[in-house]
Amino acid sequence: MAELQIYNSLTRKKEVFKPIDPTHIKIYACGPTVYSYAHIGNARQAVVFDMVRRVLNALYPQVTYVANITDIDDKIIDAARKENKPISAITDHYAKIYNQDMAALGVQKPTIQPRATDHVDGMIAMIETLIKKGHAYENDGHVLFNVPSYPAYGALSGRNRDEQIAGARVEVAPYKKDPADFVLWKPSTDDQPGWNSPWGVGRPGWHIECSVMATEFLGDVFDIHGGGLDLTFPHHENEIAQSCCATGHDHFAHYWMHNGFVTVEGEKMSKSIGNVLLAHDLIAQGIPGEAIRLALLSTHYRQPFDWTEEGLTQAVKTLNKWYDVTKDIKAAEISDSTFMDALMDDFNTPKAVSVLHQMAKDNPAQLKTCAMVLGFLEQTTHEWQSARHSGKPDIDEMAVQALIEKRNAARTNKDFATADAIRDELAAMGVTIKDGPEGTSWTTS
Repeated sequence: MAELQIYNSLTRKKEVFKPIDPTHIKIYACGPTVYSYAHIGNARQAVVFDMVRRVLNALYPQVTYVANITDIDDKIIDAARKENKPISAITDHYAKIYNQDMAALGVQKPTIQPRATDHVDGMIAMIETLIKKGHAYENDGHVLFNVPSYPAYGALSGRNRDEQIAGARVEVAPYKKDPADFVLWKPSTDDQPGWNSPWGVGRPGWHIECSVMATEFLGDVFDIHGGGLDLTFPHHENEIAQSCCATGHDHFAHYWMHNGFVTVEGEKMSKSIGNVLLAHDLIAQGIPGEAIRLALLSTHYRQPFDWTEEGLTQAVKTLNKWYDVTKDIKAAEISDSTFMDALMDDFNTPKAVSVLHQMAKDNPAQLKTCAMVLGFLEQTTHEWQSARHSGKPDIDEMAVQALIEKRNAARTNKDFATADAIRDELAAMGVTIKDGPEGTSWTTS
């Protein structure tokens, strides 16, 4: 079998994977901010790094995979205000739904899934360390990381100073020494969540939480850090800076992996277009999670992925065939190296899936075994067929049309909260809506 090679975003090249400890691989991936449902881009990241974890589990004796829950965020605060609920009610509700939805896509729960609110003390401690080492400063109730104090800043994203400032959409604030400096701690008002700190009652900035939770469970330096391409800058860049400055190490993670962006039928997802596709909606329609997973892994993780109905339909057809040819087959040891060799080449799932297609013709026993490495064929054929033909609700077409008209009126009035709530109500009925030049159309599974 070939050596595992990983494209390292930090060095911008494919490298042979050399673990820190071959007996124990350690991975961290940024998890969801739980204020709403996960869209298909969030789902892609979860599926991709679940796949990476599964492949590493097939290669190494122990893998610890940490993926956090962000439950401190201004978007969460805004959602709680809109719904007139405690913040914990929002985060508990959507964290539970996120885990249920991802489980439906075959995503195994992380080895450890820490919540930011449980690690505020650690964040305060790391901030204090950064201040003592001269990499952070307090001003007007805020604590900021001083970017010029870390000369290596920008190595991950490859951005120059002007691009760093523009890309981070930095706030021009009188309490900053440098325009590129970013917030580690900020003050809270009476109606915002807050914790006591040496700088007053406040809450942590977004970036510090991942540094603290990663080092808490994986150590100061670990093997792989993953996330979506959109997190490269400023989030991951800031993680590296504050972590290395706090610990004194040259590296935070040895390998950085980023999955590509997602579009829907060739268009960028946008609320204004009305094409934000939620994993929760797809599952509520009775679409098999395994088919969603296959569709997502049919494109290489680093490449842009375009979600299409055609791709989903093909994924269902493929799984129908695979389950049919393996219905009387039991999993065995992997004996065909072509499948694993494909995955050794930077987790090349399209090539691995093409090998599975050939196995469906030539070697169903190997198909069953190898497909399970990627999270496929884990049900019995009967369970797959039952899931495909059950749970399709009866639809009241007049009620659907009335809700669509109510939603369109809300969108016209820019009442997006009501529009989103109606969309969620329709999804729970098993209805998918699509906005286009000729109006809003709807379908059921």
